[in-house]
Amino acid sequence: MLVNEMVQLGAKRSGIRELFEYGLKRKAEVGAENVFDFSIGNPSVPAPEAVREEIARQAAREDSVKVHGYTSAAGAMSVREAVAKNLNERFHCGARAQNLFFTCGAAPAVMSVLKSLSVPDAEIIILAPYFPEYTTFIRAAGCKPVVVPANTKDFDLHVDEVEPYVTAHTQAIIINSPNNPTGIVYHEEALRALGDMLREKGEAFGHPIYIIADEPYRELVYDGRVAPFIPNLYENTIVCYSWSKSLSLPGERIGYVYVPDQAADSVDVFYAVAGSARAMGHVCAPTTAQYVVEKCCGMMPDIAAYDENRKTLYEALTSYGYTCVYPQGAFYVLMKAPFGTALEFSEKAKEYNILVPPCEPFGCPGYLRLSTCVSHEMILKSLPAFKALIESGK
Repeated sequence: MLVNEMVQLGAKRSGIRELFEYGLKRKAEVGAENVFDFSIGNPSVPAPEAVREEIARQAAREDSVKVHGYTSAAGAMSVREAVAKNLNERFHCGARAQNLFFTCGAAPAVMSVLKSLSVPDAEIIILAPYFPEYTTFIRAAGCKPVVVPANTKDFDLHVDEVEPYVTAHTQAIIINSPNNPTGIVYHEEALRALGDMLREKGEAFGHPIYIIADEPYRELVYDGRVAPFIPNLYENTIVCYSWSKSLSLPGERIGYVYVPDQAADSVDVFYAVAGSARAMGHVCAPTTAQYVVEKCCGMMPDIAAYDENRKTLYEALTSYGYTCVYPQGAFYVLMKAPFGTALEFSEKAKEYNILVPPCEPFGCPGYLRLSTCVSHEMILKSLPAFKALIESGK
C-alpha cells in the first residue's frame, strides 16, 4: 500500500518543470539557440570567483574528514558564528550563532518551520501570487493553506486585505520579499503595519502569530531599493534563507533558519525547528558548503546582468503592448496574458518557441512568469518572436 497523494506528487512534475522538460526536447529538435526558455529560475550569473576558489580550496584540503564529515545538526559552530557576525554587521539585529540552524537550502528551512507550527487546525496564510510549493509544504506539514487573493492593481502588500484572513487558528503568514513571481519588494511601512496587526491579533487570540520570512532573493534588489530585514520590524519573525540566488549556488543546497531571541518562545521554536528537521531525516547541511559560506557569507552578488535583463525585457514587452509588473527585485517579470487564458497563451507561445509558464499554480490566473536569469543574448533574440506572438492575437 502506498500513500496516493505522494504517488501523485512524484508522478506529476510542476508546470514549470514540465515546460522546462518540454524545452529540453524542443532544443534537441530545433537547436538550443532557437528556443527562448523563460521557464525556470536557475541563476545564470556564475558564482563569484572568490566563491569558486573557496570551493576548490575546501575540496583540496588535506583534512578531508573535517570537510566531508558530519557537523553538528545545527551546523558547524564557526560557520554559525561567521553568519551571525555578518547579519549583525548588516542589520544590527543581535544575532547569535545559537539562533541559526543550517539547512539544505531555503525549502527545507521553510518546511522545518511549518512542521514546528503544525498544531491541530493550524492555518498558514500565503499571499497570492506565491511560490507554488508553499501549498505543498503547508499541507505536508499538516497545516491548512489560507490564500489572500492577489491585488492585481499593484501586487503589493495591503494589511487591510490580509486582516480578514487572520483567525484564531492562524499560526503564521509567509512573506516572500523580493517576491517570486512579481519581483515586488514590500515597503517597510507595510511590513510594520502587518506586524502591528499580527501583534494585536496574537494578543486577542492568546498566542503569537509568526511571520515566516522566506528570503532567498534578499540581495537581488534594484534601483537603490532595500529589502527590509523583517525581524527588525516585527519581533515574531522567523527567517528562512538560502545562498542559492545571492551566490548562484542552488545545487549546493545551503541555507538556514534564523530564530531571533526576541521572537516569542524563541528557545522552544529553535528546538522545534531542530526536532522537525530531525524527524524529516535531516543529519546536517552539506559540510563543504558550510565552510564555503563561512568564508564568503559577506559577499554580495553582482546583479548588473539581472538588472540589464529585466530592463530590456520589461521595456520591450510593454512597448509591444504587453502588460507587465515592473520588477523591483528577484529575477522575474510577471506578464498578463494579452489574449485567451494564461494556459492558452502559454500553449500559443510554444508555436514561437517561447516557453513561459502560466501562473495558475502561483494563485494568479491570467498571468505568466518570465524568468530573467537567462542570457542577455537569448532575450534579444526572443524579442521579434514576442512581437509576432502578440500581433497574432490582434
